[in-house]
Amino acid sequence: MGQIRPLAATDIPSVAVLFQRAFKRTDAAPADNFVACLHGLYVDHPLIHDSLPSLVHEGKTGISGFISRHRLPMRIDGRDVNGALFGTIMADNRAGHSLIGPKLLKAALAGPQDFSFADTASDISRTLGQRLGCTPLAGHSLNWMRIIRPSRWLADQVAQRFRPFGLLAPIAGAADDLLRNRLCPNRQRWFAYGDRNAAKGATKAASAQDIDAERFASLFTELSGRFALRPRWSRTDVALLSHQAMEKQQFGPASFVAVIDHRGNAVGCFLYHLKKGSTARVLQVVAAEGAEGAVIDALIGHAADNGASAVIGRTEPYLMDAMLGRRIVFTNTASSMIHTRDTDILAAITRSDALLNGFVGEQWSPMIGNRFD
Repeated sequence: MGQIRPLAATDIPSVAVLFQRAFKRTDAAPADNFVACLHGLYVDHPLIHDSLPSLVHEGKTGISGFISRHRLPMRIDGRDVNGALFGTIMADNRAGHSLIGPKLLKAALAGPQDFSFADTASDISRTLGQRLGCTPLAGHSLNWMRIIRPSRWLADQVAQRFRPFGLLAPIAGAADDLLRNRLCPNRQRWFAYGDRNAAKGATKAASAQDIDAERFASLFTELSGRFALRPRWSRTDVALLSHQAMEKQQFGPASFVAVIDHRGNAVGCFLYHLKKGSTARVLQVVAAEGAEGAVIDALIGHAADNGASAVIGRTEPYLMDAMLGRRIVFTNTASSMIHTRDTDILAAITRSDALLNGFVGEQWSPMIGNRFD
């Protein structure tokens, strides 16, 4: 049957092999940089804590299962709590034991944490989690998308599967530029976004200002104070995550942006990655109370000005009202879920007074948006 035990540094090469089998369907040896990435992520990372190690399932043939955990130091209404961020869960189907995954998740949920959280749960993981007492968070489980340049976006989607279609990108881009110049930026359309710079007399409720990772960390720390449930991180902690989140080869360069209102006050900040002409992928957005709409407009406008064909991000319930009327569409590809008996935590989430997903999730991880060959 095997045993479940804490991950040891010496297990990392075996865990890398398990990743290859579970997700790449190959027995090929993992790349050295991939093994090094796993070591940095699950052994040496600052969010790793002795009280919440990742777990492995070890059978007669070696490591046959794995579940990752990172410690989330949080605060709820002035009270310190600790969460466990669950990431990858996997099992070797050839181990001959179909309950490895459920056993690992059950053991991980039984840890000393005040709550357990995951934001990349597949349909299978979500169903398994529900059977073990986890609660899906529908308001945190949707991807939102705003299409800016429809022709370029469609060409980009097709080119990801059939590379020769990438040759059509210049034609698609020219068609979109012509369309954007003719659209009124104040008139919302489902499959296009007007050029604010070309519009005469157009006004902006707030302006977007490019900043560095350190300034972003300061704004994130300041603006997250509006939430009852929020990270208990220093600016140095956030800056570290910001620098790690910058490196996503498949998504393009990172943009750290502050949103400034007409009085000169910072009312929001966001971080996204963009390969010009492709989709801007939003990793984190935080808005001051009452400025949610202005921050969303600034985000979409900044991405549009930088050549994005569309903007995609993960929903936060406190932003949902502001998204109404902005021609944003929603899909579900992965789910967020929580496991806790703390009524204060559940109450904060229920009333949309919790900062989850983004940095308080797995999106900063180098495992997302990078290739290891």
